Amino acid sequence: MAIIGKIRERSWILVGVIGLALLAFILTDFMSGRGGGQNNIGIGTVYDSDVDYAEYDKNVNLFVNDARATAQKEQRDITQQEQEQAYDQAWSYTVDNLILQREYDALGINVSDAEFKAYLLGKDGFEVLPDIAKGFTDSVTGAVNTKLLESKIKELSTSKDAEAKKNWAQTKKYYTERRRTEKYFDILGQGIYVTKLEGKGDYIAKKEIKEVSYITKQYSDFKKDEVKISDAELLKYYEEHKEDKKYQNIESSRTVRLFDIPVVPSKKDSADLDKNIAKLKSEFQSAKNDSSFIVINSDDKNFFPDRKMVALPQNNPKAKQGNLGYPFDMDSIFKSAKLGQVVGPFVSEGKVTLSKITGSTPSSVSARHILIATNQSTDSTVLTQKKALADSIMRVVNKGNFETLVKKHSDDPGSKDKGGKYEDFLATTMVVEFGDYCANSPIGKIGLVKTDFGYHIIEVLKRSSETYPTVVSVVKSFSPSSETKLKVEDLAYDMIDVFDKELTKIEDISKRSNMFDTLARKKGYAARQFSIKNNKPVLTGANFAQSFTGDKLLKFVYDSEVEAGTLIGAPIKDKGKYVIAYLSLLTEKGEPSFEDVKLKMRDDLMKQKQFDIISKKISKDKSLKAMAKRLGLEIQTAEVTFDSPKIGQGAYDPIVVGSVFSSIKDGQRTKAIKGTSGIFVVKINKTTKAPVAKDYKEEITKALTDRKNQLQGAAMQSLRKKANVIDSRRFNRLRISVED
Repeated sequence: MAIIGKIRERSWILVGVIGLALLAFILTDFMSGRGGGQNNIGIGTVYDSDVDYAEYDKNVNLFVNDARATAQKEQRDITQQEQEQAYDQAWSYTVDNLILQREYDALGINVSDAEFKAYLLGKDGFEVLPDIAKGFTDSVTGAVNTKLLESKIKELSTSKDAEAKKNWAQTKKYYTERRRTEKYFDILGQGIYVTKLEGKGDYIAKKEIKEVSYITKQYSDFKKDEVKISDAELLKYYEEHKEDKKYQNIESSRTVRLFDIPVVPSKKDSADLDKNIAKLKSEFQSAKNDSSFIVINSDDKNFFPDRKMVALPQNNPKAKQGNLGYPFDMDSIFKSAKLGQVVGPFVSEGKVTLSKITGSTPSSVSARHILIATNQSTDSTVLTQKKALADSIMRVVNKGNFETLVKKHSDDPGSKDKGGKYEDFLATTMVVEFGDYCANSPIGKIGLVKTDFGYHIIEVLKRSSETYPTVVSVVKSFSPSSETKLKVEDLAYDMIDVFDKELTKIEDISKRSNMFDTLARKKGYAARQFSIKNNKPVLTGANFAQSFTGDKLLKFVYDSEVEAGTLIGAPIKDKGKYVIAYLSLLTEKGEPSFEDVKLKMRDDLMKQKQFDIISKKISKDKSLKAMAKRLGLEIQTAEVTFDSPKIGQGAYDPIVVGSVFSSIKDGQRTKAIKGTSGIFVVKINKTTKAPVAKDYKEEITKALTDRKNQLQGAAMQSLRKKANVIDSRRFNRLRISVED
């Protein structure tokens, strides 16, 4: 089986023969990547109706563009994870709109033009929305300029410009939907109330205290072989309880077991790296041109002539600001190193590093400045005017008026409100000219410096006498060699052969699944298990580094010919590892199969048998003390309230607490209770009734607030469940047909 998979993975020698056909197939598959309407699977359903792909795709563009704009503001590219999150946000937005539209239609909820206008302008009982108000608030009075707002809305709504009309239509749609949603949840909110009786119940649940003595035999305290369950007993239990609600399958799913074989460097790789690093260190020490040497030899081309990198201990917060963090045990070596000396090798951020000392810089500088910004202008007139302004300030500035001049003239928003101050920084983190002045000029001297940002009038306020070395570094990744990668790949294929031979010997699916775990453990790997829901194939817990790895797993799991108990034919190559997967269970919605609930029922039957054993042992004992002695247990005490359903330091156990607060009187004890965590017998020593209260306003107010806060989330959760939302986007993209 694995040999076929290996041929498939290494079929590059056939490209000359079937290359064009293969390329056509791949391109066809790629072109349908987001093509939700391109095949008959569909992207999903709401209330058994297909979700419109065009509407979803429009929302995808909105959310992706928003995520991309955020990334651009941070001067970086949008990540794959952010893009996938945008797809999911677009899906949720599309689905929720469909669900709510059905509610609006049923209740006749609309927003008239007059209501919409009042809503935006904050009239007729509405207040101006905060996100609108912030753009029309007077900076002096703090009041919203409603006339300016009304004028702007009129301008936008009557514009003849095509782009402006489009923007206004989107704005109107957004705020109309927002208002309809508010009205809908306002209507639901009218049905929320808390009665005086409920308030009283909450009050008593918190204030009434039961002082109890109890013994408990935890299920986990039973010895491994103390209670046994035969296959016949378990099968009988299944027949008697398979219709119980708690065992019914809410939805169809697939259960997968898998483990990873990591691709890590071998001992030979380590030895080869040591030899290479020793050679590089010698060459780096004698190199005349550091920049060329780094470009040729370093995996990270981190040489910047206009910026100095500072070497700091890894526990120094400034090491995370684009500097080099070295292990703390290298601290004395770095601080005593001489100019031109190469330090290392050492590991920094998981990579092997050699650093050459190029100079030093103060460990901390504080300064203040006034920036006369030139905004990178090349206009000589502008530059002359800016320089003249800077010179005029220089003629009058002193320690006494510096802060006043900052407020009046500085164009730096990052420091203007702080008197122009930047404190406790590394000079190397600033633009070069600014940093050099701060590192070298006398403290208290006010000077003028030109940078790309403009003219800076700078005063150095404080500078540490302690220094850190500046460095240039050669960085090498400690990665497995091609030979090692090939060996791990062969290991993964061979392991599938071994597993397949062993697993096919076993008929019983649950025993076969256990054998998969056992074989993995013997090889030194830990198998993990997770379920994939048919109505939303999210691979939570799979920990794949690449999204297409999950795609391969889904194709294996949902292959029409694959049955429970099937081992994957070839390992899935993920980034830095190979994944070996096994399909252990196919679960269909409704009444469970024996395999579906075998483990859960075994656990429940085990607890029942443990309970029966303890109940029988203590059935003739007349006191808690006698029971404790017979079972070798200690009598414990606790104070219990109905509001906190647990006893002492034990686990959450509402069954036991419910029994305590039932009809048992002081001085009486319960029968054996089959609790959540163990078997209990409880004696009520004393009941302290809740003090008489004048009213229950505090409890009623809290309960009402809690319910209102939970309203929207709880309502949407119920509506989504009622709508039977099925998310088939991934199946659509992979052309997997699934019947739920």
